Amino acid sequence: MSKKYSVAIVGATGAVGQEMMSTLERRKFPYGEVRLLASARSAGKKLLFAGRELVVEELKENSFEGIDIALFSAGGSISKKFAPCAVKSGAVVVDNTSAFRMENDVPLVVPEVNPHDICKHKGIIANPNCSTIQMVHILKPLHDAGKIKRVVVSTYQAVSGAGMKAIIELEEETKALLEKKEYNRKVFPHQIAFNMLPRIPQSGGIEDGKYTNEEVKMMKETKKIMGDHSIKVTATCVRVPVLRGHSESVNIELEREITVDDARKLLAATPNVVVMDDIDNEVYPMPNMCVGRFETFVGRIRKDDTVPHGLNLWIVSDNLLKGAALNSVQIAEELIAKS
Repeated sequence: MSKKYSVAIVGATGAVGQEMMSTLERRKFPYGEVRLLASARSAGKKLLFAGRELVVEELKENSFEGIDIALFSAGGSISKKFAPCAVKSGAVVVDNTSAFRMENDVPLVVPEVNPHDICKHKGIIANPNCSTIQMVHILKPLHDAGKIKRVVVSTYQAVSGAGMKAIIELEEETKALLEKKEYNRKVFPHQIAFNMLPRIPQSGGIEDGKYTNEEVKMMKETKKIMGDHSIKVTATCVRVPVLRGHSESVNIELEREITVDDARKLLAATPNVVVMDDIDNEVYPMPNMCVGRFETFVGRIRKDDTVPHGLNLWIVSDNLLKGAALNSVQIAEELIAKS
């Protein structure tokens, strides 16, 4: 009989937490007990998992007794406080916040890119930023073949990246505008319906040089995950009025030439990547067709003649899955495979 693992989900009532539950079930993860943890105001709620109702428990320092793997997605301050408690109780933490990502002794992992780093953990493994995950998933085979020198990325990020309240705000504000009614927004600093916000507000504000935290995350995390700090990365992150599914326009400059046809072949051979690149027949990735899908999609692959060995790419993925819940569960899968 195969071993079963006790799993805790911290932030179970949130958008990512619920996707973690669904992903464990969809991927037939070898779970035994599944313990749902959230704030005191959510304690007592019942959530459906694998055909049965589970009661959400209040997150406390002693919540992790008997837990093998703890999946965290409840905000950085919660992870900072409770992840060490989980590790002390004997669990391995897979953390979906930015709390530990850039710490030297914490692996930052995308399983298709750097699964070997999982073995370096000391109790905590970090899940990268959602936009970083889908980008490095595509960049890795190109880097291995031609060594990437520079990356210029512009993101088009769905509101679900800001949580359930942001989803509701987009829906309600859109309805209000269509009905020509006033709307009192609570999540975004400006109108998001029929608009775009060229800065994604994050706790912590703006970094030096006026880059936002979201942009700095992509710039720093890419180097760590790829294991190459010589790669130059610059990012502009934009919130768009899409409910779910992040898109990215990515321009890369390589040291060695990779033709468009070779890039397509390399990417088509990469696990969990779908190439959709037939512009004559209007075939390319779009956020609405990636919802609920585990893969990362890439298209609009074309040569950039303005730099030596340049390529342009269009990358799309479900930010709540590959960008968060799925990647976390994949890390847990790799963890038990290597144990």
